[in-house]
Amino acid sequence: MANSLSRRSFVGIVGASATVLGLGLAGCSDNSSSGSADSYIIATDTTFAPFEFTNDNNEFVGIDVDTLAACAEVSGFEYELQSLGFDAAVAALESGQADGVIAGMSITPEREEKYDFSDPYYDSYVCAAAAENGDVKSLDDLSGRAVACKTGTQSAAWAESIKDQYGFTINYFDQSDMMYQDVLTGNTAACFEDYPVMAYGVSQGNGLTIIGENKDEFSTPYGFAVLKGQNAELLSAFNEGLAEIRSNGTYDEILNKYLEA
Repeated sequence: MANSLSRRSFVGIVGASATVLGLGLAGCSDNSSSGSADSYIIATDTTFAPFEFTNDNNEFVGIDVDTLAACAEVSGFEYELQSLGFDAAVAALESGQADGVIAGMSITPEREEKYDFSDPYYDSYVCAAAAENGDVKSLDDLSGRAVACKTGTQSAAWAESIKDQYGFTINYFDQSDMMYQDVLTGNTAACFEDYPVMAYGVSQGNGLTIIGENKDEFSTPYGFAVLKGQNAELLSAFNEGLAEIRSNGTYDEILNKYLEA
């Protein structure tokens, strides 16, 4: 089992943020870098709604959280879910303090050089958003201004690819809610984000509005990740669980729960 990280942790099944699963994978693979025979450490983001976030009842929920729990229930493995932030989650995986990451993580050729990914569980693309009542209505309005991006994301890569075309600079943040607030306070003119995350936030009244999107070059699937060449049994168990919950309708129920608001 990976060394416990000094952040808030969650163990359990859908809707039970501090309940140990009464399930067990029959021993971790010999390829596992840090898992024990009984439990895996899975790292995730802190706020990336609707994939992971804390709801009004102070429960840590979301598409990623529920999907992982459903896959574990079907495949029979225990895990501890640790909410660290995206960069910290990836760092925990690379340092051997976590066995896997599920955090709305895009499957890209660059990442596939370092990680083994599960079968894709969600297809996403990227967008830009500005303050709902502000003066930025399109990407053309960003000339000479600064925008906010989340470090290491596909949306940040899109911003980097068009910053010269539209004449803006980029400020980087570790968490989505921090960059949203930066836009709302007027420090930056817009932020770049994954479309389903931003669309969910807009639907919940986050004060932003979408001003542009890219469905082509930066359309990528999300996957569950382990360090390359390690934790093959965990990855296989996740894939088996994902196939089953897609087949029995559980996965569609999870998506509808968060996306049909």
